[in-house]
Amino acid sequence: MRKTIGVLAHVDAGKTTFSEQILYHTQAIRTCGRVDHQNTFLDGHAIERQRGITIFSDQAPFTYQGHEYTLIDTPGHVDFSAEMERSIQVMDCAVVVVSCVEGVQGHTRTVWKLLRQWGIPTLFFLNKMDRQGADPDGVMEQLRNKLSTGCVDFGTDFHHGRPGDRLVEQVAELDDGLLEKYLETGISEKDFAAAVRNMVKQGQLFPCFVGSALLDQGIEDFLEDLDFLIQGDEKEDPPLEGPFGGIVYKCRHDANGNRVMFLKVTSGQLRAKDEIVCRLPDGNVRREKINELRLCHGLKYTPLDVAKAGDLCAVTGLSGIQPGDGVGCVTEHPNYQTTPTLSAKVLWGETVPAKDVLKIFRLLEEEDPMLHVQWEEEQGEIQVRIMGPIQLEVLGAEVKQRFGLEVSFGPCRILYRETIATSAVGYGHFEPLRHYAEVHVKLEPGRRGSGITFESRCSSDLLDAHYQRLIETHVFERQHKGILTGSVLTDVHITLLAGRAHLKHTEGGDFRQATYRAIRQGLEQAQPILLEPYYAFQVEAEPEQLGRILADAERMRCQFDPPELTEDRAVVTGRGPVSTLMEYSRELAAFTRGHGQISLTFDGYEPCHNTQEVVESIGYDKDRDVQNTSDSVFCSHGAGFPVKWYEVKDYIHIKG
Repeated sequence: MRKTIGVLAHVDAGKTTFSEQILYHTQAIRTCGRVDHQNTFLDGHAIERQRGITIFSDQAPFTYQGHEYTLIDTPGHVDFSAEMERSIQVMDCAVVVVSCVEGVQGHTRTVWKLLRQWGIPTLFFLNKMDRQGADPDGVMEQLRNKLSTGCVDFGTDFHHGRPGDRLVEQVAELDDGLLEKYLETGISEKDFAAAVRNMVKQGQLFPCFVGSALLDQGIEDFLEDLDFLIQGDEKEDPPLEGPFGGIVYKCRHDANGNRVMFLKVTSGQLRAKDEIVCRLPDGNVRREKINELRLCHGLKYTPLDVAKAGDLCAVTGLSGIQPGDGVGCVTEHPNYQTTPTLSAKVLWGETVPAKDVLKIFRLLEEEDPMLHVQWEEEQGEIQVRIMGPIQLEVLGAEVKQRFGLEVSFGPCRILYRETIATSAVGYGHFEPLRHYAEVHVKLEPGRRGSGITFESRCSSDLLDAHYQRLIETHVFERQHKGILTGSVLTDVHITLLAGRAHLKHTEGGDFRQATYRAIRQGLEQAQPILLEPYYAFQVEAEPEQLGRILADAERMRCQFDPPELTEDRAVVTGRGPVSTLMEYSRELAAFTRGHGQISLTFDGYEPCHNTQEVVESIGYDKDRDVQNTSDSVFCSHGAGFPVKWYEVKDYIHIKG
């Protein structure tokens, strides 16, 4: 059995200390490090040790009871959620660490939501039970009320596979068939074991355990119970025979500048010098050779002869793929939920050529595609997308440490998006001399959060199928801009209605130009909507601060649930615009004298609350954006001529 175990948590819940204990108990490391001593095994990067937080996902293999595991320690800070989500996709099981003092926090909910969306079997370890103010029972109640009624305390009534009566009853209540059997005949230990393993696998049951990672309490029992709970039928293990398939989840560059891709083998086997199929982001397919195969232990590695289905490994030699891509027989590309909400301009010294800075950030973009590095040639600016200000601080430190370059960043700016409220048909025609393509598309409002979707209703008698597939490729190969602020277009369903090619003059790029212009021309006719990012928030403070917090929430255009009150704490949860909430942590700290806390997590996009103000401040001029023109090009008397978007319908060649 080969299993990948991920460890996730809200920052400061004790996740890295817990991971150290797991590796120490399984003899994967000789000594157990501590975050405050800056000597933990998996937080080996200098920046991580200086800051005392996990920034990069790192892994280490271990063996327990003859079973092979790989542990992945993931970042706990919300600014590095993208790194965490990329690791989730290769996990077989997740352990969420929750502090017995702070309980369920904002990022705990984000982690939970992602794990459920990816369908990852999940266990909980309630940590820091030794700390003053620890309340394991209260945290268990939070898990059941805020996350799932399937969260069940296994730690006090589950001894190495032998359940107590109370536990059997609680588990049986989660499944009608099991409950009926329990009431009629009772449940044997063998049947109980099979039932809980299946319920964990299916996402019905989430076993919870209590302990203290720092004091090494509950770790050994947890390991034994984890091993028991996630054992499965060997027939369900990924196949070792058959074609190779894998998922790339991380990219790094080693000290020698080699591009190292981390992947999970999902089927078959992989050896050094093998040639594998790589499907590139542009849709092309090519074969690339694996130069070196590595087994990673934190920042160190050993050469590997073969990686089998279920294994994690690192390879060199792959140049065109990026995290999230499938290789071999895997063709899927994941739809990541983590989305940057801010952008910032990179600032550097005048003596450093811009192309050198851009080269560095392109390399960093290979490691974190969410950066979406943009070079604005007219302004001579480099823009990056980020999750928050801590990520910017880390980026600056990383550039200095790895490349010896001092950079800073401009103010964080909101990443707005645009969509449409009404449908429209867009026409695009591209016919300069010896070129030809015409495209008609219908644009319709899409479901919030759906992104760009596509279908074709064009007859193959009108336009050959391979041209239709080419148009689909052009729809998805770039991020289209809206006409209000030039922000990224989203939540639009695009239907190909018609198209035309020329037997002699149509070339590959012609349909690209016609498709872009058709989409843009349709946007000119539809009613645009500006969208702004929202945060889900949780504020905790002393009860006497509640009135001020609720007043602030209303002022910041937030919606919120009824407050939760105890003798010494008030908790307010809700959601609101990133633009109003992003600086609130400082204000909260000031009037609560440092006793108030707020956690913020991305929670989708909604119509902007101050559209006119934002449009005026951005000052985007759609007519001057020649890279995203709405106009078309027609041909007459051997020469091409431009036609404005509002006249294109009178010139198009496909009528009716």
